[in-house]
Amino acid sequence: MVTLNDVAKSANVSKMTVSRVINHPEQVTDELKQLVFKAMNELDYHPNLAAKALAANATRIIKLVILEKVDTVEPYYATLLMGVAQFLNAHQYALQVVTQKNADIGECDGYIITGARNDDFTWIQELRKPVILYGENRHHYDFVDSDNKYGTFLSTGAAIKDGYDQIIFLGIELKESFEYSRERGYMDTMQKSGLQPQIIRFGNHSSESQQYIEDHWHEFKPNTCFVCSSDRLAIGVERGIQRMGGAIPEDFGITGFDGVFLDQIAEPKLTTVKQPVMAMGSKIAELLMQKINHGVTTNDQSPERDRTEVMFSPELIRRNTTRNYHLN
Repeated sequence: MVTLNDVAKSANVSKMTVSRVINHPEQVTDELKQLVFKAMNELDYHPNLAAKALAANATRIIKLVILEKVDTVEPYYATLLMGVAQFLNAHQYALQVVTQKNADIGECDGYIITGARNDDFTWIQELRKPVILYGENRHHYDFVDSDNKYGTFLSTGAAIKDGYDQIIFLGIELKESFEYSRERGYMDTMQKSGLQPQIIRFGNHSSESQQYIEDHWHEFKPNTCFVCSSDRLAIGVERGIQRMGGAIPEDFGITGFDGVFLDQIAEPKLTTVKQPVMAMGSKIAELLMQKINHGVTTNDQSPERDRTEVMFSPELIRRNTTRNYHLN
């Protein structure tokens, strides 16, 4: 049977270092972790994590709680899931994906919660393990998100530079922080350029945005760009314009937001604000692991404490639904 000493000798490190890599990886440099993990793989060494978890009164299970209807955002959450899973796998943690309806079934060491809406926070406050949210919020919870305001600053600014006379924002009918931020990025950019903003909102369904374009087609003059709060809305706009015989991108431009799968299956392919979703998934798992390793056992969101806010910068990906798409 391969022992801890065998791993230490193979990696040319001390037994204590191997133990620290296994039990407290946040205290070890990436270089040392790579040496130890390489030795463990070569020797086929598997630490007795079950015994360790039992001794520490832990489960080595993290719950990813999705509170949004996954049928409307499935590709997005699949990418997020991969980012979370990759980090947890490297640290010998299991990932359990649940919804609010069954999130209380079984024990876990912490929660990653995404898709939370204002009505969900009463339930979240009752959780007795560390929590980190995927998505900015006004409830003082630690979170990871992309800079939504900056994202629509990029897409709106690109539409202005492309020379579109009218730039309309199509938003999601939600009173949530991420939507407010995306609208604010659009509003600020339009106002600074001396242009008149126009915002229309509906559910995050391509059928709704397509129907809106078709029903109001007579109101849209050529040289109009639609800045959308999601790729799903943008695909609906694209289909509506095509059905009404409009020319994309010469007469009508379209930008989406997310950059996860849907932007690539559209035809023509969407210009979009791409979020680094997989990297954000890994980061939120890392932050939750830090809480667990530092012995955080409560779900404290009091305004007095310093909360962790990690914002990733999105990137504008130029494709065929806006002019000058060759710039990317």
